[in-house]
Parts: sequence; structure tokens; C-alpha cells
Amino acid sequence: MLTAILIDDEKGCLDTLEIELGAYCPDVRVLAKCQSAEKALEILQTINPDMIFLDISMPQMNGFDFLLKIPKINFEVIFCTAYDAFALTAFDFCAIDYLLKPVSKEKLIRAVDKVRAKQNKQVDLQSLELLLANMRGGMHTLPNIAVPTPEGLEFVAVNEILYAEADGNYSRIYLANKEKILISKTLKDLEGLLSNHPFVRIHQSNLVNLSHIKKYVKGEGGYVVMNNGVSLQVSRANRMKLMELVR
Repeated sequence: MLTAILIDDEKGCLDTLEIELGAYCPDVRVLAKCQSAEKALEILQTINPDMIFLDISMPQMNGFDFLLKIPKINFEVIFCTAYDAFALTAFDFCAIDYLLKPVSKEKLIRAVDKVRAKQNKQVDLQSLELLLANMRGGMHTLPNIAVPTPEGLEFVAVNEILYAEADGNYSRIYLANKEKILISKTLKDLEGLLSNHPFVRIHQSNLVNLSHIKKYVKGEGGYVVMNNGVSLQVSRANRMKLMELVR
């Protein structure tokens, strides 16, 4: 048996989620339903759920601020959100579980199954901090992004990124000031986070900022010369996508 607390400022959402859990995840027992983050903080002083279903956009205290007020998070967090596609990319980048409203039966069951399968219930606080930093940075025009490094988090100005290079399960970001940053995310993950910005994948190994391309030299796939003088190969498969974006 798993236990849960449901937190959402809309009573209808709380009631619906409780009914759906009862129907599709009968081994989940709802310990409490809270219409405010403040109430949930009080309740968490006396009970210890296995997981919480947490709305993000709530008055007075949103879901992120609620979590940051908890000294030690020893439960799984499943966000319930009505945010747009960009926000969902940020969730994926940070490896955080989320359910998009209205919640589907299949995704609800999948989220609970993931909680059930986890042995260690300590939430990845770095992932939470990373998500919070990127969401607070702005939903559509992030001037900065937060990226995870082996040492912690680093805040990077998007317009200062020249290009990024794949390095196994890591990526290396090259900045206009000649600094290089190794981040603990794949190039595909980074590409998703930067999808609302003028970045394009020109090769399996490289993601470039269109604003920092100095010239394109034709060839089978060709290559681009960046503002710092570095030449990067363009794969034949990505050549057309690059041409469409620079027109």
C-alpha cells in the first residue's frame, strides 16, 4: 500500500484525482487533500506520505516554493501542471515526474508505478533546484538557463552560448568569452531546453547558436565557421534544416 497527499487549490481537481486514484491505482491511499501549500506544510509535520501530487500554479505559495520550504524531502513528487510545451521540456530536462492536466489514466498509472519501483525515496534535490531555476528564468524567452555540472548548477546566458558539443552522456558548452562548461546532460537534452531559441543541430555532435555563425561553406554537407573562428562540420542530413533556418 502506498500513501499520498494531494495538493491543488482547485477542489474539483483534488476530488477528480482522488476518484481516479481509487479507480486506477487502488493500492494508493489518500491521506489528505489540501487546497493550499500552507495547509500541506502543516499536515506534513504529522504524517509521512510515500508521494505527493502537487499543483504548481497556486496562490500565495506555488508548488516550487512549497518544496523549498521543506527541510528534508523524503517522498516522491509528482507535479500536476497545465503549463505549456516549453515547461514540459524543462521538466524532461530535469528528470522530474509530471502529469499534464487533464490527467490521463495511462500516465497516472505510469507515474504511480514509477514511485512503486523506486527503492530510494529521497528526491533528487539538484533536479528540483535545476527545474526551479529554469522555470523562474522565464517561460518563453529565457535570458539565462541553469545547467547541471559535476559540481552543482551553473547559470549561463543563452546569447553567450556559441555552440555545444556532445561528450558521451555529457555535453560541453562553449561560450563567447572562451569559457567551456561540462554539463551532466546529453546534447539532445540541451537541445530540448533551448528549443525556443535560435539553436540548430547541425551534426550528431554539435548544436550551434545561429546568432554566432559567421559563415557557411558549401560541400557535401558543408561546414559553418563560428564567431570564434572554430569550424564545425554540417552533416548532410542536417544541411537542409540549417538552410531553412538561416534564410
